[in-house]
Amino acid sequence: MALVNDKSGPAVLVCASMWWPLSARLATALIRHGCNVSAVCPSRHPLRFVTGIESVFPYRGLNSIGSLKAAILAMRPILIVPCDDSVVWQLHELHARNPDLRSLIERSLGADIAYPVLRSRATFLEAAVELGIRVPATRTLTSEDDLHSWRADSPAVLKRDGTWGGSGVAIVHSLSSAQAAFRRLSQPIGAGTAWKRCLINLDPVALWSWKRQEPPRITLQEFIQGRPANSMIACWQGKLLGIVSVEVLTSQGATGAATVVRLMQNKEMERAARLLARKFMLSGFHGLDFVLDQKTGAAYLIEINPRCTQLGHLRLANQGDLAGALIAKLRNQPIPPVTDPQDSLSGETIAFFPQAIQWNPNSPYLRYGKHDVPWEEPALVLELLRGAWPERKWLSRIYHHYRAPSPPEEVDFELSRDRLTKADFHQRMGSMATQPRKHVRNVKLG
Repeated sequence: MALVNDKSGPAVLVCASMWWPLSARLATALIRHGCNVSAVCPSRHPLRFVTGIESVFPYRGLNSIGSLKAAILAMRPILIVPCDDSVVWQLHELHARNPDLRSLIERSLGADIAYPVLRSRATFLEAAVELGIRVPATRTLTSEDDLHSWRADSPAVLKRDGTWGGSGVAIVHSLSSAQAAFRRLSQPIGAGTAWKRCLINLDPVALWSWKRQEPPRITLQEFIQGRPANSMIACWQGKLLGIVSVEVLTSQGATGAATVVRLMQNKEMERAARLLARKFMLSGFHGLDFVLDQKTGAAYLIEINPRCTQLGHLRLANQGDLAGALIAKLRNQPIPPVTDPQDSLSGETIAFFPQAIQWNPNSPYLRYGKHDVPWEEPALVLELLRGAWPERKWLSRIYHHYRAPSPPEEVDFELSRDRLTKADFHQRMGSMATQPRKHVRNVKLG
């Protein structure tokens, strides 16, 4: 049964606290599919530069969860789309405290029985193992003493629950480095850090997160030598509607977000997505992170992102996008394919805009890959090229004058895997560029 009719587009509320471009890109896709899109976000956020958004509500730092609730009550959307983890945690709290919002939140995220599991990396991976999904060996650390049982001759990954975007993650190669990382990750967020994130980074959820923080939970995970891979999935009440999978070519540091990816198909990753969607009765958009073993190519699931990622807006020839798959389900209609080859991605390699340019303007992928630029939104393009608004404010510039940030270097997994010289790499990329382009058919919808 359709939740919306053909005459009026579904009302969708896109919620974002982070200055990630993905929220604006997904909003443009939802508008393209006939949705009446509204947004709740901080001032000068990329969402405010998207043509066609009906209403934009402020995400206020002193009462962020109140801002989110007010936007929901004002719009009464058919679907809420969270674009970062903090919004998901706030939706979980609104679900617990507001019975009148529970059906809407569960329709947007999935069954509430999954919420505690999705907040714990170790518990989630335990559930994945029970489903027969391949995962790295993982254990919860209760104290620094637990590290002594780890084989210090092999690398490992320490992760703190409730972190995202590569923060709260440390790759360690010795017992001493593991102990140092454990001490650092175990430190609770202080008031000074919370206010800095609120005033300098303009993070509207910083104070809320600080006030409600729980004792840090740290996991120790086996390090899988290989390259990262990601899947974004669209689900409806436990059924997988669509999946887009990529292997990461370059990223913002060893554990950060991808900047250049290659579209791919992987049966093991798709099987994991179907099993997890059914197990937790997922709805809406979710992301799955994997590592592809360097020797065997086996896909190891390492964690779930309970919100949309960078892949939901990608339009692929004759297959459409994940945004269209979910909206078609709301209308009880077949997934609309992309029929115009000029209006879809037709190459395998995708350079995310503006991340790929900002992190490495000399990257060879910029010459041979597909630039994922929203040309139909010129105001958004100009805003994204200027960088995140918090970094341009005078208070941030003064702060970073005395405490200069040290962003990680870009990691090129393609060069690392094949151990190519730069000359060999350029030669290979050049030969790829001279080959005829074919439509990408490595995204499966339905």
